Amino acid sequence: MKNYDVCAYYFPNYHQDKRNLLVHGKGWSEWELVKRAEPRFDGHLLPNVPLWGYEDESDPKVFEKKIEAASSHGVNCFLWDWYWYEDGPFLEKCLEEGYLKSRNKSKVKFAIHWANHTWIDIHPVLRATIKNPHTLYNGEITTKAFEEMTDYIIENYFSDPDYWKINGAPYFSIYEIGKLISGLGGLENTIKSLDLFRKKTIAAGFPNLHLNGVVWGIPLLPGESTVDEVSNWLDISNTFKNPDDLVKSLKFDSVTSYVWVHHVPMSTFPTVEYMDILKRMQDYWHEASKAYSVPYFPNVTMGWDSSPRTVQSDVFDNLGYPFISVYVNNTPDNFQRALEEAKKFIDDSDLSIININAWNEWTEGTYLEPDLRNKYGYLEAIKKVFLS
Repeated sequence: MKNYDVCAYYFPNYHQDKRNLLVHGKGWSEWELVKRAEPRFDGHLLPNVPLWGYEDESDPKVFEKKIEAASSHGVNCFLWDWYWYEDGPFLEKCLEEGYLKSRNKSKVKFAIHWANHTWIDIHPVLRATIKNPHTLYNGEITTKAFEEMTDYIIENYFSDPDYWKINGAPYFSIYEIGKLISGLGGLENTIKSLDLFRKKTIAAGFPNLHLNGVVWGIPLLPGESTVDEVSNWLDISNTFKNPDDLVKSLKFDSVTSYVWVHHVPMSTFPTVEYMDILKRMQDYWHEASKAYSVPYFPNVTMGWDSSPRTVQSDVFDNLGYPFISVYVNNTPDNFQRALEEAKKFIDDSDLSIININAWNEWTEGTYLEPDLRNKYGYLEAIKKVFLS
């Protein structure tokens, strides 16, 4: 039986954080948005209520429950949405106090997905300010901060025996290639910084660094930039003709996706059909596998509903993220069909890795954790496809 790496993105904003304390006040976590979410149109299935309650993810005992549920249903790696800005880390407590101190962490590996997007004040956001939201932390960081960050990662995470590796090389993923390049001061400096990161990883005793790039085409958050936009910008000097040239220049070992809404436009509002999006994503998987010279790891997205991040008393119009369409009919059965199609794709491509959005993106409507409506339905779907 083939062994698969089924990796779920983990979003760690469900605990108390010192930065959030300054912005939102004592006791706040994103659970507050989950609790307050209301239906915004007929048939809208909100609120989503966690079966386990509104738990503190930075508690090792709480995280042990997550690990048991993941490992027993076929999820064997958490891809951590991990934040480091010019002045240091953000939302790190869940990983360092919750997962890393749990007694059963060896049942599920972890890896860093550096979510280097600009963090804006949208928790929640008013429709009146959606076009010009307040910026809290800029995604671009300098060469000095990048080296401090990667040194920290090598020392504190790569050294952990449960860090996820591909052929012995620690996996490290970057969300926004555009922010990476602009922060480091251009392509040449970016190549040098990534080369240094790789050399330090090898010097720490690993055979290599597995560098992964998230590639996508539809920006959602204000200020996001895509691989295509970066390569088009660089094309001014006739350096690159397509995004793969940029991927090769930066020496990425693989590419992947983060979420379906980055690839398939939502042409109807307020809802789009999940199975229609799946068909379009199947086409994208094949396009991406041909467009890039390195392996493309497909993404399966459980759902989409960012309306909990809007002020609930506002009219829900199609104004841009988070005032955008909602996936409907993303039932556990349809999610299972999506997983089956992804499994066929990686089998045909001689791959063994997929990622899922997400373990716990409750305020974007894409989560595997059990809720009162579906219980363990989404996790059972993974188990049927990858463990049966």
